[in-house]
Amino acid sequence: MQRYIDKFVNYLKVEKNASPHTVTNYTVDLKGFAAFLGNRGIETVDHLFLRRFLADLRAKNLSKKSVARKLSALRSFFKFLYREGYLKTNPASAISTPKLDRNLPVFLDVDKVVRLVTSPDGETTDGARDRAILETLYSTGIRVGELVRLDLGDIDFIGGVVKVLGKGKKERVVPIGETALAAIRKYRDARGRCERRIKDKEIVFVNRFGTRLTDRGVRRVIEKYIRKCSIQEKVSPHSLRHSFATHLLDRGADLRSVQELLGHVNLSTTQVYTHITAERLKSVYDKAHPRA
Repeated sequence: MQRYIDKFVNYLKVEKNASPHTVTNYTVDLKGFAAFLGNRGIETVDHLFLRRFLADLRAKNLSKKSVARKLSALRSFFKFLYREGYLKTNPASAISTPKLDRNLPVFLDVDKVVRLVTSPDGETTDGARDRAILETLYSTGIRVGELVRLDLGDIDFIGGVVKVLGKGKKERVVPIGETALAAIRKYRDARGRCERRIKDKEIVFVNRFGTRLTDRGVRRVIEKYIRKCSIQEKVSPHSLRHSFATHLLDRGADLRSVQELLGHVNLSTTQVYTHITAERLKSVYDKAHPRA
C-alpha cells in the first residue's frame, strides 16, 4: 500500500502541481485508510469495503466535511491507480459524496470593515504595516497565504493591479484600490528607516526579524485589531475575503467576475455569496414591508 501512496503523492506534486497543504492532507487521509486496510491487498478493495471504511469514520463522530475530504482523497487515489493500470476496476467510482451542510460565510458590513482597516496607528512602522495588510486584504479579496507570498515586483503601482500566486501555483491578476496602494507605499517608506535588518528587500510584508511574515503572523495581526474594535461577530482572517465578495455582489458585480477575482475554479464555490445577499434581502424585506 505504501508504494502506491508514494506514487500517488509524487503524481500530485509533479503532474497536478498540488499545494503542500493538499499533499499533506491527502497523505494523512491515505495512511488512515491503509491502517484500516491492514494486511489486505489493495486489489481486494471494493465499494462495499469503502462503505465500511466510511461507516467507521462516521462512528468516530467525524464531521461530514472531514468524511467528504477523506472520500475525495480516496477517489483521486483509486482513479489514479485505475488509470495507471495498477487496478482493473475503480471501487470508488460507485461511492456517492455525503451531502454537506451549507454554512454561510461570516462577513462584516461596510462600516465595520472601515473601522477595522483604519484602526492601526499608521504613524508607527508596525502600525503602517498592519494598516497595509488590512487594506490589501479587503481591497483585493486575496487569501492570507497569497498575501504573505507577495513581493514588491508583484505590485503594479501605476496600473493598480497585483499578480497573485494562488492555489495550485496558479497565477492571476487582481485590481487593487488606490487606498491600499497608498497604505503599502507608506509602509514601504516607514520600514526604510530600518531597512538594514530586512533580509530580502523584495518581500512586501516582513516580521520583526526582517523575514517574510507568515500566515499565522497575519492572523495574529487581524485578531489584534478585531479585539481593538470590539467587533462581536465571530470573524476570521478569511472574513475580509468574504466581506470583499459580498460587498461587490451587493453593489451589482456579476458572479463570474467575482469568481475570477477570488480565484475560484468552480462557479459553485462563489455561488455561496449569492445566498448571503439573498438572506440579507429577505431580512430587509421582513423588516421593512408592512405586510411581510
